[in-house]
Order: sequence, then C-alpha cells, then structure tokens
Amino acid sequence: MATIQQLVGRWRLMESKGFDEYMKEVGVGMALRKMGAMAKPDCIITSDGKSLTIKSESTLKTSQFSCNLGEKFEEVTADGRKTQTVCNFTDGVLVQHQEWDGKESTITRKVEDGKLVVVCVINNVTSTRIYEKVE
Repeated sequence: MATIQQLVGRWRLMESKGFDEYMKEVGVGMALRKMGAMAKPDCIITSDGKSLTIKSESTLKTSQFSCNLGEKFEEVTADGRKTQTVCNFTDGVLVQHQEWDGKESTITRKVEDGKLVVVCVINNVTSTRIYEKVE
C-alpha cells in the first residue's frame, strides 16, 4: 500500500515536457513562462502525518504551500494566482485540484520507478515533469 511518506524528500527536476504550453493555458505571461522554462526547481515534500508541505525551490523563485489533506485552502501559486485548492491522497497518488476565475487545473504527484512524476493538466493541455530524489 502506497503511503504519503514515499513522496517525502527533496526531488530535482530532470525532465519536463509540455510545461510552456501548460503555463500558457493557465494564463502565465511570456516573460514568466521563459523564466519558468529555464528553472530547474527542487521539489521538497514534507509531511507530519496530518499536514503536507510542498516547496518548489529554484535560483529564480521559491514558493510553497501547506495543507491538510481533504481541506480546501487558498493557495498563492508561483505565478501569483490565488486559487481555491484541495489536496487528496488516493491509491498512491497525491492529487492537487486548483480552481480560480472559472478555470481549474489538476496536478498529480506519484512515485514511479523511484522517480517523482508530476503531471499538470488544464483543459486539454498536459505537462509531465520528472524528478529524481536527491536526499
């Protein structure tokens, strides 16, 4: 049985597909998308059993949020959007669902073959980002 503890750790971005298209669909401007495309962030996930913190750390920008699973909260995303977000952990997959301005996006995180696979979806646009554990 997969547990949230499998996601805990520091993960380094190794591969990214479709991220510019995803950012464009979300509504991120060109300058910020260029920066986002260049960034190779570390994703740091911590959990104390009740709450979960996900931090994205790069030389350009650091952002983070903490939440309790299943509880809606206001998230301020790395590009400055204020979203109503809820995170759930089901069958080994952490699902982060964001809603703002009539739009919605889903970000899933799961460990596959020892790598953290992050899939971001909005409308019909999907981005897949693969991270390797560094500690």
